[in-house]
Amino acid sequence: MSKKRILSGMRPTGKLHIGHYVGALENWINLQDEYNNFHLIADYHVLTTGLDTNAIYDNSIEMVIDWLSCGLDPVKSPFFRQSQIKEHTELFLIFTMLITKARLERNPTVKEQVRSLHIENIIYGHLGYPVLQAADILLYKGDLVPVGEDQISHIEITREVARKFNAQYGGVFPEPDYKLTNFARLIGLDGGAKMSKSLNNTILLSDDSEEVWKKLRKAKTDPQRIRKDDPGNPDVCLVYSYQKKFNPEEVPQIEKDCRAGTIGCVDCKKKCAAKISELLDPIIDKRKYYESNLDEVKDVLLDGEKRAKAIAEATMGEVRQSMKLG
Repeated sequence: MSKKRILSGMRPTGKLHIGHYVGALENWINLQDEYNNFHLIADYHVLTTGLDTNAIYDNSIEMVIDWLSCGLDPVKSPFFRQSQIKEHTELFLIFTMLITKARLERNPTVKEQVRSLHIENIIYGHLGYPVLQAADILLYKGDLVPVGEDQISHIEITREVARKFNAQYGGVFPEPDYKLTNFARLIGLDGGAKMSKSLNNTILLSDDSEEVWKKLRKAKTDPQRIRKDDPGNPDVCLVYSYQKKFNPEEVPQIEKDCRAGTIGCVDCKKKCAAKISELLDPIIDKRKYYESNLDEVKDVLLDGEKRAKAIAEATMGEVRQSMKLG
């Protein structure tokens, strides 16, 4: 039995942070032996929230370096830029004919983005980016898409588009399912929202131990805990949520000591910072290698794009044949 295919990707915004690792990368790495994975650099998607393209290529290279440094294997899982495979935009155009404006306006993720980014006039491309995402997935006939809960609505749009196309023109596309990530969202250091470089509340995968501690020591903790020996409530503490991910072995004792007031917030943060750096140190070492061997990184992209394009061309051949366009 052949392996199922997974399509997953990220917008290239430069160096990645631990929220990207927890919410996506770690899961991709764990899945790459079980599935046929394809990893998309969603550079066209960048345009949905900003038109400046000057940094897209450099940001893509930085992101690929992080992917490689974390352990994604491009031999098993091709990496490729959306913009280099024209079939993405061709299939997107066709799919825009299969969905209504009213359906897209009901998408809760777009509504949330409009609110959080304070967008007054939403552009057509932003409203329709779940349709471009559907083209990204279905072009490679993805069976599964690893997502957080906030992306489930997009997968449902993809399934609807696949059904509509298949009903109109014949069964070309599978209806992909979603695969929820185990730890989908990491709250930022400010405690107010998910980690985001635009909010300056991140720990980067490239941050050394000194920088990790510098950032984490300012992180929000239980606001009711004034003195070191005051009993704390770990359930409302941002750092405790990080402990559960990065230091699970010590979590029972940390919780007990926090509630009893026998561990201070500074000592708790030091334990957490040490565990985060323990994860990041080998990633940083690999990053230094790839930063010194950029031609190797670029070759990874070129090879991945060649392999992805072969599949994209074959799918579009089926699409045109089923639509009597070719």
